[in-house]
Amino acid sequence: MSADKQSEWGHVAEDGTVFVKTATGERAVGSYPAGTAEEALAFFTERFKALEFEVQLLCTRVNANKVTPEEAAAAVKTVRQQVSTANAVGDLDSLVAKLDALGPVIALQREARKAERAERNAESKAAKEHIVTEAEKLSQSSNWRDGANRLRDLLEAWKALPRLDKATDDALWRRFSSARTAYTRQRKAHFSEEHEKRDAARVIKERLTTEAESLADDTDWGRTSGRFRDLMRDWKAAGPAPRDVEDKLWKRFRGAQDTFFGNRDAANAALDAEFEGNAEVKEAILAEAEALLPVTDLDAAKTAFRALADRWDEAGKVPRDRIRDLEGRMRKVEQAIRGVEDDQWRRTDPEKSARADDMIGKLQSAIDEIRAELDEARNKGNEKKVKQLEENLESRQAFLDMARKAAQEFSG
Repeated sequence: MSADKQSEWGHVAEDGTVFVKTATGERAVGSYPAGTAEEALAFFTERFKALEFEVQLLCTRVNANKVTPEEAAAAVKTVRQQVSTANAVGDLDSLVAKLDALGPVIALQREARKAERAERNAESKAAKEHIVTEAEKLSQSSNWRDGANRLRDLLEAWKALPRLDKATDDALWRRFSSARTAYTRQRKAHFSEEHEKRDAARVIKERLTTEAESLADDTDWGRTSGRFRDLMRDWKAAGPAPRDVEDKLWKRFRGAQDTFFGNRDAANAALDAEFEGNAEVKEAILAEAEALLPVTDLDAAKTAFRALADRWDEAGKVPRDRIRDLEGRMRKVEQAIRGVEDDQWRRTDPEKSARADDMIGKLQSAIDEIRAELDEARNKGNEKKVKQLEENLESRQAFLDMARKAAQEFSG
């Protein structure tokens, strides 16, 4: 190389050394002994272009917020060091300036990330406090069916949330964990107690089932029906047995009931068929009894009804579904005759007649005395007393008329 080859950003000395121009002066970046000065400059210019592309790519990624501020700062530091010591020919100062211009951008991104992190922390804290509050409420409840599932959901929700600062996060976790532990302990105690109750119910229901099966073929319908009612009452009071035996015991118990009551219903049906003829007899008796109404001759009606009542008793039992109707109609006739008898007795009661006669005598004596006083007042011209005595006499006379009418009814 016989002459010094110059370019905008560097030159090649006569000895083949390549220099780059920077704001702080020139520095050697290498040599290219195998070629011409132009080839040497081209070689080190290509190195610059590769470095320029890397800087541009980093700037694009940082400005697009594709990397964290920490990663961006580290990358800028590394690339800047590479640019500052690069063995390349080009505007290295502009690359350094571009890298330095990323500093404020990274600072703004760091503040934004810090604000986002603070907001996320606040949201996470609020969410965790909500989880803890709900867990503590569950620990005081008796929601044994859904509470355990809900606590598992709350735990998964907790795991999905970002961690807070250690002190806050640990304090909230201790509360959450304590609530879960308290709920689990109480739930276990509840189901342990339930297990004991169910086991006790199993013993009782096994005994009730055995007794029910022993009564299934009994034919003492009245007594055994009552006993089955007692057994059913005791079955309900015993509470549920363990699920794996409850259905089996109930099937046996219900089967014994069905057998007994089926037998009883069949027996009653046979009796009803047998008693149907008795019902027809009583229908005929009822026709005669109802013909006695309305009562016109009390003594004759009583005599006839007594005879009909005897025939009624002799007719025997009737089907159960007809008892109420037949008995009700017969009772209605009996009550009508008794009502006529009671009415007649009230009208002919000797004591009432005597009391009426006594009252008539007392009223008549009082009226006689008032009339004597009235004559005397008239003779004396005492008009005021005359008026009072006339009013009194009128009132007493009205009572006397009423008493005489009642006496006539008693005597009639």
